[in-house]
Amino acid sequence: MSQHTQTRVSSGVLYTEGGTGDLKLRRFLVRVSTGPDRGKEILLEEGTLLVGSHPDNDFVLTDTTVSRYHLELRLLPSGIQARDHGSRNGTRFQGSKIEAIVMPPMGGALKLGDTELQIVPSDVAVPLPPSEADHFGDLLGKSLSMREAFAVLERVATSPSTVMLEGETGTGKELAARGLHDASQRAKAPFVVVDCSAANPNLLLAELFGHTAGAFTGADRERTGLIESSNGGTLFLDEIGELPVDLQPQLLRVLERHEVRRIGEATMRPVDFRLIAATNRDLDEEVKNGRFRTDLFYRIAVVRVRLPPLRERRDDIPMLIRHILSRSRSGAGTFEPSREMIGAMMAYDWPGNVRELRNVVERGLHLPIESLDGKRRSRTSSPDEVLHLPFKEAKGKLVDTFEREYLLHLLKRHGGNVSRAAEEAGIERNYVHRLMKKHGMGSKA
Repeated sequence: MSQHTQTRVSSGVLYTEGGTGDLKLRRFLVRVSTGPDRGKEILLEEGTLLVGSHPDNDFVLTDTTVSRYHLELRLLPSGIQARDHGSRNGTRFQGSKIEAIVMPPMGGALKLGDTELQIVPSDVAVPLPPSEADHFGDLLGKSLSMREAFAVLERVATSPSTVMLEGETGTGKELAARGLHDASQRAKAPFVVVDCSAANPNLLLAELFGHTAGAFTGADRERTGLIESSNGGTLFLDEIGELPVDLQPQLLRVLERHEVRRIGEATMRPVDFRLIAATNRDLDEEVKNGRFRTDLFYRIAVVRVRLPPLRERRDDIPMLIRHILSRSRSGAGTFEPSREMIGAMMAYDWPGNVRELRNVVERGLHLPIESLDGKRRSRTSSPDEVLHLPFKEAKGKLVDTFEREYLLHLLKRHGGNVSRAAEEAGIERNYVHRLMKKHGMGSKA
């Protein structure tokens, strides 16, 4: 950089590079390529940059054809916004006079009077060693995969960047979203949760955007939408992969314009919120298959954080059990798991992840090692009984023991109702049926 270069240092806008998954800091070098100030440049890493001939500007130009307060540049997760401030000679982009545009991440050139500004991307990689913490908010874990996720979450918490949390059901995506909100500058403002899978499209539209009285049948009073309610704070769209295709363009317009319009109303209302999204779907595949809009995907997938399933971090299970028990001490039915029980839990694959583990511990379910009669014991295995076997065979026997007894207790408690059993366990109904078939329990409704 030249001797004229100025710098502005801050946390800035972060994003995840698609090809590598590396975290990067978005920066732009604003350089004068023609005009009296040719060679002058400034590095924009955060917020806004005011450009003009008045000394109060961040980037002062001596060109007499440039207005006193000519232009504002604002760093966004999607690129850089250029907004003309009613200048005398205007601002041009690609030959056309503009009032406000969002330039893509590859930058471009702006013409201000006789001065041309080159907007050049100057992104840098952000080194991220694993976090030294064993938690982020209420998310817990000492495993390497969790501490790697914590490192990203800690780094982006104070950034304005949109975050997409990816992971299976029960991995803690809402806890991660809440942790991001609590660690951000918006912590004292609302944290609004929207479950995109919980309502039909018409109800979800009304919930998101709100409505006026009489806007449709049943709208007997005015209602503020959840997007508007999140103003100043954080909007968490859980399971965004379930968002109906016809609602996706409307959400995209809100993200692009920072405005929302209630159903039945002509007025646009400004909104300022940070978006955090979560999905258990592979949105890359959803985009390829035409079920999710490409432009919306790139708006929300700025920073991508994967939360690993419990089977990939089994060493965290004892820690999680202790934590769950510590939170449940005052409740009924708590228990102290034996070494054998913890061993069996660590051998189990936990399709419902931490949510399923929490349900098991909170319900005080015991493995038959401790509670079953002799007849049932003969069909089960403990860690001590399988130590002489090959690893895969020993693990399989312990997992079978856990699955069978867990399922027996679960179905008994719900009178054989599979749907209620699946809901409590935090796993899919068809998975319960597969386990029942595997362990010869027959079909129960």
